[in-house]
Amino acid sequence: MKKLAQIITKIIDFFYPPFRPVMSEQLFRYAACGGGNLVLDWILYFLIYNFVIGHELVNVQFTMYNVQFAQAITPHIATLCIVFPITLLTGFLLQKYVTFTTSRLNGWRQLSRYILIVAVNLAINYFGLKLCVETLGWYPTPSKMVITLITVVISYLGQKYYSFRTKKE
Repeated sequence: MKKLAQIITKIIDFFYPPFRPVMSEQLFRYAACGGGNLVLDWILYFLIYNFVIGHELVNVQFTMYNVQFAQAITPHIATLCIVFPITLLTGFLLQKYVTFTTSRLNGWRQLSRYILIVAVNLAINYFGLKLCVETLGWYPTPSKMVITLITVVISYLGQKYYSFRTKKE
């Protein structure tokens, strides 16, 4: 993992010099990693929504303690549920090993804090998609893009000052 992170860091740092006057190296790495993960998120969302889920309701059924549960999930929310764990993992690994490499917190604490920040963003995504798609009638993919842009700010501040902070506790 660290070898791959070093390669990714070298590639990102190659493009940093023109941005040196306007942002720190850490912010540039965050933007590059987050931007790459964001593009991955959008591509996966588009592909899964259009070619896997196929714009259809997803019926989920399971039994617990001999009680049958069934729920129909809208296609845009089902797609979110599929894409979320993938981009959660890739985002954490990029931020831990490329962006916030000086954090003194142990990996499990970083991960638990990262998940908390992402959970807040997931709630914003969920309610934002409900609002944009079901109330405002927007298309799902552009709705997801607009909502994600809002969560980027929340995510950066949370990760920098909470998940990967560098001060000793």
